[in-house]
Amino acid sequence: MSSKTRTVLTAGALAIALGLGATAQASAGAPRSVSGKPSDNITRIADFYGAYIDAVLGEDRGHLGQALRSHYLTPAFQKELAAWEKREHADGVLRAQNVPLAWKVTDNGTTRTYTEAVVTLTWGNTSTKLVVDMARDSHRIFHIGDKGVGRK
Repeated sequence: MSSKTRTVLTAGALAIALGLGATAQASAGAPRSVSGKPSDNITRIADFYGAYIDAVLGEDRGHLGQALRSHYLTPAFQKELAAWEKREHADGVLRAQNVPLAWKVTDNGTTRTYTEAVVTLTWGNTSTKLVVDMARDSHRIFHIGDKGVGRK
């Protein structure tokens, strides 16, 4: 099966699954909504983690995940992340060897130059908290770690 056919089939299955999820959710109670804006760094961090986790789960040979990294991470941090991944044998964005089942992004403060968020990644009964720092001017992530850049 060609990769194009596989992509179309995956997209179709995803559309069906999302449609079924929306039907089940609508019958379970009030509809949920999610909002954001591209100028808001917390929204951008949440968008990145949601899309990145979807891309890694989709396993498209890493093409989409790499494209997302290129778009959302500074070039210097991409190099730093690659070195971390080589040393730790894990995904540097997720700081794990597997993919979480859920994620949550919480604002942790803003300075004149950057916004800090706490990203909680959940695998079943366990969770990990990461601190993600994004430059306010470029809207690009320049740090992911256990502590923020202001608390190193």
